[in-house]
Amino acid sequence: MADPNPSNVPTVICDDVHIVYRVNTGGGGKGSATAALSRIVGRGKAEVNRGVRKVHAVRGVTFTAYRGEAIGLIGSNGSGKSTLLRAVAGLLPTESGKVFTDGQPSLLGVNAALMNDLTGERNVILGGLAMGMSREEVRERYEGIVDFSGINEKGDFISLPMRTYSSGMGARLRFAIAAAKNHDVLLIDEALATGDRKFQIRSEERIRELRKEAGTVFLVSHSNKSIRDTCDRVLWLEKGQLLMDGPTDEVLKAYERETAR
Repeated sequence: MADPNPSNVPTVICDDVHIVYRVNTGGGGKGSATAALSRIVGRGKAEVNRGVRKVHAVRGVTFTAYRGEAIGLIGSNGSGKSTLLRAVAGLLPTESGKVFTDGQPSLLGVNAALMNDLTGERNVILGGLAMGMSREEVRERYEGIVDFSGINEKGDFISLPMRTYSSGMGARLRFAIAAAKNHDVLLIDEALATGDRKFQIRSEERIRELRKEAGTVFLVSHSNKSIRDTCDRVLWLEKGQLLMDGPTDEVLKAYERETAR
């Protein structure tokens, strides 16, 4: 486990957290295809009972995060990283165990909701207000948000509806809106995977600033370089279990050795 400075203030505590999804399969008798598939995959991963499939997505995860930390979450697809972030954000209930947070967590993902029929400008205003900024704060930070996103570098896209944006443009604007405010706990799910290297550098610099301003940042990314450049600690999840928690370089080296096999 990581050995944080005991003088730091805890911001997130996950205590033996289990998260289970229940999916209605529309059937689930012993002879059903769903039940057969479940037996093939293995009862440990999912259960089918009376038409409901249970997926144990997070299994007994325990850790404490502290102010000023940037924590990377790594692991293969389906390892439970995004599910854990959603639980920390208060968007998913735990099956058992507890999540405690000091302050209001803010979850930023590539699919974070903005309104496609509204212009980028209106989305900046609404997004800022939704994060708790006053109208005056939104006005003061508006130009900085647009400049940070870079979406106007090739035209006046901020005045166009969001539906005309590429997925990368939309993701950059979402990050720019979220990064305009200091956060107690900022949870970032793959938002840095979009955009060119110039935008990624700006984003990484902003994450470091957020840490200095006493926030805590969690970053889910498949880019080990982004993790190395922004995080001082890493949680490695596989099949919903926390395999390793420690300094970035130590955990990434172990992860890279494992994935290279």
